[in-house]
Amino acid sequence: MSRTGRILVLDDDAAIRTVVGQALKRDGHRVLTAATIAEAEVQLATALPDVLISDVKLPDGNGLDLVDRVVRAHPGLPVIVLSAQNTLTTAVRSTEVGAFDYLPKPFDLDALSRTVQSALARGSGGVSEPIEAEDRALPLIGRSPAMQDVYRIIARVVSNDLTVLVSGESGTGKELVARAIHDLGPRRRSPFIALNMAAIPRELIEAELFGHERGAFTGAQARSAGRFEQAAGGTLFLDEIGDMPMEAQTRLLRVLQSGEFTTVGGARTIRADVRIVAATNRELAQLVATGQFREDLFYRLNVVPVTLPALRARRQDIALLARHFLDRAAEDGLPRKQLDADAIAVLEAYDWPGNVRELENMMRRVAVLARDERIDADEVRAMLGGAMPSVAVVGDAGIDAAIRARIERLAIEEPAALDDGTLYDRIIAEVERPLIEALLARHGQNQLRAARALGINRNTLRKRLDVLGIDP
Repeated sequence: MSRTGRILVLDDDAAIRTVVGQALKRDGHRVLTAATIAEAEVQLATALPDVLISDVKLPDGNGLDLVDRVVRAHPGLPVIVLSAQNTLTTAVRSTEVGAFDYLPKPFDLDALSRTVQSALARGSGGVSEPIEAEDRALPLIGRSPAMQDVYRIIARVVSNDLTVLVSGESGTGKELVARAIHDLGPRRRSPFIALNMAAIPRELIEAELFGHERGAFTGAQARSAGRFEQAAGGTLFLDEIGDMPMEAQTRLLRVLQSGEFTTVGGARTIRADVRIVAATNRELAQLVATGQFREDLFYRLNVVPVTLPALRARRQDIALLARHFLDRAAEDGLPRKQLDADAIAVLEAYDWPGNVRELENMMRRVAVLARDERIDADEVRAMLGGAMPSVAVVGDAGIDAAIRARIERLAIEEPAALDDGTLYDRIIAEVERPLIEALLARHGQNQLRAARALGINRNTLRKRLDVLGIDP
């Protein structure tokens, strides 16, 4: 059964106060409003509400400062923060001052309604130590809904030691998530140590992780501390965890279970005082199903899962990221460059198989090689060159974006193809090929099952295989 209560809405935008107020009133709540911090403080002093909803940027100050004071003075009062400053800093700071939840603008009214119900039912969150230099530059950039989900998870885990598993394609910024969790948490004054499992020979991984004693194996001429010891008191980031050999997985599981380990060739027990953040670009659940990864270790690591979206799945962040990388290139001494609107449109149409890392490299290339300070679409197309993807690279953003990217590529490589009357058949063939290949792969190259899935008969499928030159 839904609960109702007195809700104070603090926002300097009259339209938002009206829309939010009407939505909450429809839910049966009594709504109070304020346009400034001063007005809200009067309301709070007159009659304490059951929930406070506050904007961040207000005419007479920062709403988070008010949230901090309110939560300290009234620990049982849930506060919901709304903000158009949709950055990781805002999400983390909201949690640090004790806000119950954080919703980026524009927000969904149904989501706000559910959050208010949860706040009335559960009460406020706790207050934790404020972070230092809260306005310092953070590595994660983006205001898309997909990144807002990531920010909210990070904000909820920075103050505890829960194990985090970050998944996502290569180049999406998994290590940046790990660093943000470390830099914003209570272990930030201690080491952040990273180890890439894919870069270490299998026979040396245990020694790298746990250290070794002199004479433990051929070439071990002196004792060496492992990454667990080096990260004492801080964070150990285990990248590409899916490439860890099975024997090392068993030993890591014991450490996670007991909190203790011994060096290779050693007998003394060492306490593992570290926070673990792991990352993978592989599907660990599939590795578990095929016996390549321990199921119990998977569950130990997957306490808090964070999935980083591919860049093609958050295209609205591309312009922001591109400008950021150009600014950073200028700070590094490279020529300062700017992108015009058409150039940004080309960047947004590209699928970025290398994700954010590829975009950063592209912007540094632009800074060095572009002739003029202002970069236009032709310059960007020339820089991308043959790297423009085909329609087969669809990804999470949908086939519409892939087709736009394919046309951009044709405009560079074969401009006559856009006017020779063959474009329709060409694009349809390029879409048909990956579709058929995907269905054949899904059904173990069984043509009858693939044909049924496609809604065509087997003879038709065979003809299309011949036309497309597909050998099943």
